[in-house]
Amino acid sequence: MSRTHRHVFPRAVRFADIDSLGHVNNVRFFDYLEDARLEMFHIDLHREGGTPFRGLVVARHEIDYRRPLTFRADPVRVESWVTEIRPVRFTLDYEIRDGEEVFVRARSVMVAYDVERAGPRRLNPYELSYLRRFTAE
Repeated sequence: MSRTHRHVFPRAVRFADIDSLGHVNNVRFFDYLEDARLEMFHIDLHREGGTPFRGLVVARHEIDYRRPLTFRADPVRVESWVTEIRPVRFTLDYEIRDGEEVFVRARSVMVAYDVERAGPRRLNPYELSYLRRFTAE
């Protein structure tokens, strides 16, 4: 897949992310993914003058740890892209990387959620259009 369809979020490796073995603790990588989603679905849209997504919940996470990530001065890249879109959900794939070195590959299934009704909802046309920006279609 072309990287031109990926959302890129530079994420600093914080000292607090490091465990007693000297690398980023496995559960801290979920924070990296969450920070990238916040940027992708809220902050970037706000900067563009668009409407941030409201009511997204994580239905599933999968993560494959490829290499240890240690403390460093330069941020890593959290790259995210959409691999599947359905009426009420979509799938995001991620890589946490530095150049060609991949530390983590992950996947999240996201569900559109109606906060007032406390249940799933359909993705609206605006959201679908935004998601398609990050597919290989």
